[in-house]
Amino acid sequence: MGKKKETARVISQECLAPGIYSMWIETGLAREAVPGQFISIYTKDGARLLPRPISICEIGDSCLRVVYRVAGKGTDEFSGYQAGDPIDILGPLGNGFPLEAARGKKVFLIGGGIGVPPMLELAKQLSGEKQLIMGYRDSRMFLKKEFEENGTLYVATEDGSYGTKGNVLDAIRENGLSADVLFACGPTPMLRALKAYASEHGIEAWISLEEKMACGVGACLACVCKSRDVDSHSHVHNKRICKDGPVFLAEEVEL
Repeated sequence: MGKKKETARVISQECLAPGIYSMWIETGLAREAVPGQFISIYTKDGARLLPRPISICEIGDSCLRVVYRVAGKGTDEFSGYQAGDPIDILGPLGNGFPLEAARGKKVFLIGGGIGVPPMLELAKQLSGEKQLIMGYRDSRMFLKKEFEENGTLYVATEDGSYGTKGNVLDAIRENGLSADVLFACGPTPMLRALKAYASEHGIEAWISLEEKMACGVGACLACVCKSRDVDSHSHVHNKRICKDGPVFLAEEVEL
C-alpha cells in the first residue's frame, strides 16, 4: 500500500466529550486504509511544518473518521474545521492490526484514553467472539454506543463513575474474562501491563504504540522504540513506530 498526500474535504465535525473531537473526511485514501493505521494532518499555519499523526477510527467507502484529543495548537486548529473545509492529509501510514491472527479465536480488543478510537474499526471488521474493554478517566465516555453495536463492551473508569473502578486489567479480572488473542492501543503504562498479563496467561498480544512523531514516514528516526531484533534500516535494536508499527507483536518491543 502506498502513502499519498492529498487535499481532502471535511464532511462533518462534532465534539464528543471535553477536548475530544470527531471528524469525518472525504478522501480517496479510505480505499487503502486498514484498522490500526493512521494519517498525518497538516495545519494551515506555515510556521508549523510538521503534520499531526492521528489514528483512523472508522473507514468508509470514500471517507475516514478520526477521533482526536485537542493537545496543542495544531489539533486546536483542526477542531475549528467545518463541513466543506479543505484539509491536507498524508496516508494511510504505518502497519495495522493483523486480522488473520484473530481468525477463529476468542479476542480482547482493549483501548485506553485516546487509544480507544482505533479499536472501533477493528471491532467492525473482526468476526467471531469479541470482548471490548475500554478505559476512560470518568463517565464522560466517547464511542460507547458504537462499541456496543460491534461486540460485548466492558468499561473501566479511573474514578469508578461507570463500570469497573480502575483500569482495563481490573475490568478483565472483575468480569472473569479470557481470550486467545489480545489487540490493544493506549498509553505505555497500560500496554506494559497488558504485555506482562498476556505473557503470564499465554495470550498472543498485538499492541499499537503511542508516540510523538516528526516525519511520520520513518526517515527521521524521531519515534524509535527498543526492539528485540536488529532493525534493517538503522542496524540497531530499534523499531520506527511510524514505519515499522505502530502495531507490533508485544514480544518484539521493549516498553
